[in-house]
Amino acid sequence: MTTADELRSRTAELLATHDPAGTPPLDFLRARFDAGLAWVHFPPGLGGLGAPRALQAVVDTALAAAGAPDNDPRRIGIGLGMAAPTVLRYGTDEQKLRFLRPLWTGEEVWCQLFSEPGAGSDLAALATRAVREGDAWVVDGQKVWTSSAHLARWAILLARTDPDVPKHQGISYFICDMSDPGVDVRPLRQLTGEAEFNEVFLTGVRIPDAHRLGAVGEGWQIAQTTLNNERVAIGGQRTPREGGLIGLLAGTWRAHPELRTHELHQRLLQGWTDAEVLRLTGERLRQQLALGQPGPEGAAAKLAFARLAQQLTGLEIELLGEEGLGYGEWEMTRPELVNFTGRDAGYRYLRAKGNSIEGGSSEILRNIIAERVLGLPAEPRSDKDVPWKESAR
Repeated sequence: MTTADELRSRTAELLATHDPAGTPPLDFLRARFDAGLAWVHFPPGLGGLGAPRALQAVVDTALAAAGAPDNDPRRIGIGLGMAAPTVLRYGTDEQKLRFLRPLWTGEEVWCQLFSEPGAGSDLAALATRAVREGDAWVVDGQKVWTSSAHLARWAILLARTDPDVPKHQGISYFICDMSDPGVDVRPLRQLTGEAEFNEVFLTGVRIPDAHRLGAVGEGWQIAQTTLNNERVAIGGQRTPREGGLIGLLAGTWRAHPELRTHELHQRLLQGWTDAEVLRLTGERLRQQLALGQPGPEGAAAKLAFARLAQQLTGLEIELLGEEGLGYGEWEMTRPELVNFTGRDAGYRYLRAKGNSIEGGSSEILRNIIAERVLGLPAEPRSDKDVPWKESAR
């Protein structure tokens, strides 16, 4: 098994042959991937060395100290956090070789075509159809709330391939080329004035069968890998002590002593404590993740993150009073990523409202925790054994 010393040696060799000061960033990232130092826990030849996941920090620390470029992980977060683990687990050898390298280097951005206007929280009720025609699937339908669709080259896509079986059984999982004819991406303007989300219309889109992940009809099972990783990516991000939103709130508190009250002070202390509990829980979750695939525990992290984000941004608005009601430019923009730290308190307050919806609504996450973590009885489901085409929609 690869050791920390071996990783340090490999990293030093990479830096010796590809000086970050003189190597174009993309060339350096490609060389890092080929050296197995992209994600060290992935298999050899796919950006890794089969090493323990926890040893990734050894590589990252050495490269950061040397001034090496990173792959802008926030910009390609959907690819890194959702698509890559799914392709690694269920993809063919050809799919892994084709997609993982440009995904990690950031050459190809990914998005997620899961939710629909009539199938958001009840994702298994999705109606987008994929019909087999020879060596391809013809897809028709609509997806919604799609982050980065306006930037993406590829999408992970769920579509119904068999309407004659219960809804969870008739779904298949595909990789969709967002540049193909029939893919129409339209902006969805949000409460913030931005349009980071999109709705996507699929009309006669032809997807090669070679771009299907897993077996036909196993899409729901495969999607659980994606969803579990998504919740960890949203709720389990690594932050330093007093980092993230609590750091911004604490900064506002220190900068405005004239606005402080005893009641706001108590709420700030409670928020700081909750943020620290979430941070330490995230560290524990990542340690569990290093030992295998993420489980439903990610739902708890994401649920807590959403609640805390709304609590902290609301408190900051109350602290600032009239000043907190100000808002910056309202022109619609198409950002590459969400920027909580580079905007004003009003933006953070409005944008945090989406945290309890994206990545699985808080109501659905509570069901997951109740059933899969606490072992409580499942809610009655009248459509469990009913063919999808006969179920109420």
